[in-house]
Amino acid sequence: MLRKTIALSLLSASLIATNANAADKLVVSTWGGSFKELIDKAIGQEFTKQTGVEVEYVTGGTIDRLNKAKLAGTAESDVTFTTSHVGWLYTNDGLFEELDMSKIPNASHLVDQAKLSPSHVGVWGYVYTIGYRPDMMPEGITFDSWNDLWSPELEGMIAFPDWDPSHIIAVSAKLSGTDAEHWEQGQDKLKALVPNIKAFYTNDANSQQLIATGETSVQLLLTMNAYHMMDEGVNIKLAIPKEGAVLGVDAMGINKGTEQADLAYQFMNIALSPEVQANIARINRGSPVVDNAQVDPEIAKLPGMLTTPDQWAATLDTDARLRAEKTAEWRKWFSENIMAH
Repeated sequence: MLRKTIALSLLSASLIATNANAADKLVVSTWGGSFKELIDKAIGQEFTKQTGVEVEYVTGGTIDRLNKAKLAGTAESDVTFTTSHVGWLYTNDGLFEELDMSKIPNASHLVDQAKLSPSHVGVWGYVYTIGYRPDMMPEGITFDSWNDLWSPELEGMIAFPDWDPSHIIAVSAKLSGTDAEHWEQGQDKLKALVPNIKAFYTNDANSQQLIATGETSVQLLLTMNAYHMMDEGVNIKLAIPKEGAVLGVDAMGINKGTEQADLAYQFMNIALSPEVQANIARINRGSPVVDNAQVDPEIAKLPGMLTTPDQWAATLDTDARLRAEKTAEWRKWFSENIMAH
């Protein structure tokens, strides 16, 4: 009897320890590289400082992580970082919890463009715009307008991302007098750009290699990546065309079925605090998605930084839900009609 009592006591203690250890970490799904570093430096370390709970990261590509979550059917992580439109795919597939906004009081300061769905909210903003090597530009090319990408002088000089054509589709639609919802009207405009396209980069590292070596001296770039390249010593300048740069918002949601919902809410609330949002701007030039963050004036004036309502409103903002609905169609058309040539 004594042995049985001792054995039960040891088993009970073991279970308690196991549960305590499980509660001592929050698993966050995100991209690798500079974005994982940003999340850890700006949010994860502050979360651990305030709660004593360690953060563990699971990394991968945007679509790869979505597909993995679909196949698993259960939460591999507690919080997921993704793009605004892919967040809608998580939401539509029932992979995100519906958010209780009362548990994220800092979300009361969200800008309108970061209020994405009942299940995911923005965490930082940026724009996709024209990045170029100033030492390699033909005379007279200024990129005052997106139309400059179609200049014959840029033949065989431009690179685009291969995984998401929504940005240049929105631009082509705008230049054709319409918007992304009626994107078909911009198809001929986009086809006319083919002679100027040299490559399609597959990831951030590939993008940096292409522009650093000069293989492609003009790219459609996410500004946060461009500033990271500048910090790495790559000679790049950014241009904001008069029609507006293409808005992007990265987002976060809580995975369906997580056993760490309370910690996940704490993490999200810390991410949206004005201090952390200002730190995101300082570390990686991500635009704050709350209206009460105090951004260093020298950072706020950089091309592509969004710190005022007018700056947010001046972007080309394709509805994230529309992007989610059209992503597969756009990628298929773009692959067959642009990338195949």
